Amino acid sequence: MRVAASTLSMRKPYLRTNDSKEKSFPCKWIPSGCRGGGTATREIVKHPGAVAVIAVHEGKLLVVDQFRKPLERMQVEIPAGKLDAGEQPEKAAIRELEEETGYRARSIRFVRTFATSPGFADELIHLYFTDDLEAGELKPDEDEFLNGESLTPEQADEYIANGRICDAKTLIGVLVWRHWRQTGEFGA
Repeated sequence: MRVAASTLSMRKPYLRTNDSKEKSFPCKWIPSGCRGGGTATREIVKHPGAVAVIAVHEGKLLVVDQFRKPLERMQVEIPAGKLDAGEQPEKAAIRELEEETGYRARSIRFVRTFATSPGFADELIHLYFTDDLEAGELKPDEDEFLNGESLTPEQADEYIANGRICDAKTLIGVLVWRHWRQTGEFGA
């Protein structure tokens, strides 16, 4: 990805959508070496990190159906959200799960951390698992409009096939859940 100097001078330090006044994530333009010895400039989206939770209740995967502006449609996803400043990922996972589903994790296990889009962003998602749930309080963020659902493995496969599930964290979550159901382990 080569970014011309003239393009850089027109860019703002924050990404914005045309119809939003909300600041998004800051970008940083940094020089990067090239194979031929030259340099290129890379636009890197700086992200605070996020969490996602594979939450299983009565054998079904808890998901939320929510509108995603970049896709201009509803999207089925596992519960997830950004880390607050200084927040530990495990605490964020417990918080996001309750906010988005109304269930509280009595215990939660770390699965793995993965990069979402290392070609242009430094975002890492910390993935957790729980099947030890109790009723909590649904507390979506002010700008979130969520519908909760619980999916059987067959429904999850159908949602993937028809595109209702298409984001990486949920695809990874479904694969980990499937592996756990078959082996009792989270995989390597």
